[in-house]
Amino acid sequence: MPPPHVTLCTPRLTLRPWRPDDRAPFFAINSEPAVQRFLTPLTAAGSDAMLDRIDEHFNRHGWGFWAVEQRGGGRLIGLCGLKHVALDLPFAPAVEIGWRLTTDCQGKGYAREAAEACLVFGLEIMALERIVAFTTPANAASWGLMRRLGMREAGDFDHPGLPGGHPLKQHVLYAIDRREPKPA
Repeated sequence: MPPPHVTLCTPRLTLRPWRPDDRAPFFAINSEPAVQRFLTPLTAAGSDAMLDRIDEHFNRHGWGFWAVEQRGGGRLIGLCGLKHVALDLPFAPAVEIGWRLTTDCQGKGYAREAAEACLVFGLEIMALERIVAFTTPANAASWGLMRRLGMREAGDFDHPGLPGGHPLKQHVLYAIDRREPKPA
């Protein structure tokens, strides 16, 4: 029997499992130029396949990359959560924290609010020893958030899922350990 799916709540957000009616708005978010800037582009089928993988992770673990919606209105604004990383990554096995928000919700503290809830869940409730995050060096907003979350730089690597010479091939890695002091 699979574990029950976890939902997290913050003052402004609900992080919940995905629903079938989230697919079209999630693809719309994935299609925004500001969202795609540091990601490989997704077709509608690719966006759906991503949600299929997220659903599989939820069914296996009860948690994963949650759908993020604003409380009070229920508008889907992106994703945030935790997942086991692919085994071909040089720092695997590991659990990754990640986020992706629609353009008009960026820069308003939503990503930090959601990510802090995910870190509490992962480090304190699930007692994970270490959580990692990674992005391209050019994505200063994401690695800046990683630092504000108390994560420390843990090196860099070439993403094995991207071909040589791809502009997003190089990544920076950040990590936080359960026993590290939390930021104020």
